[in-house]
Amino acid sequence: MPDLDSSHTNGSPDSSIPGQPRQVHLAAHFPGVNNTTVWSDPASGSHVEFDSFAHLAKTAEAGLFDFFFLAEGLRLREHQGKIFDLDVVGRPNTTVVLSALAAVTKRIGLAGTLSATYNEPFDIARRLATIDQLSNGRAAWNVVTTSDAFTGENFRRGGYLDYADRYRRAEDFIDVARQLWDTAAGADAGMFGHTSDFFDIAGRFPAGALPGGHPVVFQAGDSDSGRDFAVGSADVVFTRHSDPASGRKFYADVKSRLTRYGRTEDSLKIYPGVSIILGDTPAEAIEHSREVAFQQISEAGTIAFLERVWDRDLSAFDPNGPLPDVPPAGESISQGRVKHIKNAEATIAAWREIAAAENLSARELVIRVSNRHSFVGTPHQVALDLAEAVRTKAADGYILVPHLTPGGLDEVVAKVVPELQELGVYRTEYPYGSLRENIGLPAARNAVDWAVARNEARGAAEDHDSHDRELKEVG
Repeated sequence: MPDLDSSHTNGSPDSSIPGQPRQVHLAAHFPGVNNTTVWSDPASGSHVEFDSFAHLAKTAEAGLFDFFFLAEGLRLREHQGKIFDLDVVGRPNTTVVLSALAAVTKRIGLAGTLSATYNEPFDIARRLATIDQLSNGRAAWNVVTTSDAFTGENFRRGGYLDYADRYRRAEDFIDVARQLWDTAAGADAGMFGHTSDFFDIAGRFPAGALPGGHPVVFQAGDSDSGRDFAVGSADVVFTRHSDPASGRKFYADVKSRLTRYGRTEDSLKIYPGVSIILGDTPAEAIEHSREVAFQQISEAGTIAFLERVWDRDLSAFDPNGPLPDVPPAGESISQGRVKHIKNAEATIAAWREIAAAENLSARELVIRVSNRHSFVGTPHQVALDLAEAVRTKAADGYILVPHLTPGGLDEVVAKVVPELQELGVYRTEYPYGSLRENIGLPAARNAVDWAVARNEARGAAEDHDSHDRELKEVG
């Protein structure tokens, strides 16, 4: 059993008590489009019917999870010019679903992805304010940026926003939203005005004061600029660094940037997305993980995955044979998907080495490099591993992405949560009413303070860079 000492407390309400270990926080992700869901399983249900959303949210709330997270896409993904039907076909409106969930839940946070590119601050601020009021302070907004013309066609705006401007607009967008939320509680009854490179608006915000002060702001960028965007504008980071070793590096890097922005370590929470696979014995859990992985990565899914890297038609290749022996083409055949692999040739070369060394077929290689089963074991072992990961600061909490919808978290709530509670690293009730408090975030600070801190941090960085250049010139 790991040493769950108190030397790593993070200052949240349930972990700042002397002698208490860092507390594990969990959240639930409702898959939108993905290669996670096992569609062939008889227990796999609808991704658009309200009962599915309600089941997952209520299960997560019974497990005392911090929040329910709903992803959103503004256009269905396409592959070789056709709708990619291995994904979910159908993308409900995020804020409508979250508003409905506010009526059937009481304590769990309600987080949704909304683009800062193809939306406007007033509308997003009002929709989130409404959810926050309906839920008594449980609203959260995952801010994403969209720079591709493919998505923009739905708005008749194409690729109107340069890639380099996506974070600039998002940052400004959040500032405006926070300004609107601030005015809702101010003495001037919602009066606002904002002029910048992206927005020139003025009026009166119609919402009243919000229970949570501001909805909690999430961000999911992983690049260097994305990390700076997070420490300068966000409350929570949703990251792909799911394995503890990678998570610790990411956690340390992001948290180290906070002091430059006048923030404490506790003011930004980090939640990687992970999947949990359980078994009654360790061997059974490993075998279950293998079975699920082969269900998640079908033969057709294998070819589609490789085609997105090779950027060419690979339908003639056997997914159970070796990797394709052709070079990448270079022109994307997939639309509406973030391209995480930037250097296809280097990636393919590395994959060939792995496949040769481990004697893997193409399908086995895809499973190997895309496997998201971060915590595999008995409920007790998974609880220990989660506690150790949080203790060693690989994360502040984890967003669980189930492979079945809507019942994929039932077993985790029934078996893993009690084990965490027995270890003393998980709450036995919600301590507060608002999402901000239950996550352990400080009180919301106003839009002006955010902007001032960000400008001071970047001004200091520019002065430092200028000084370095002068020294090099002198040298």
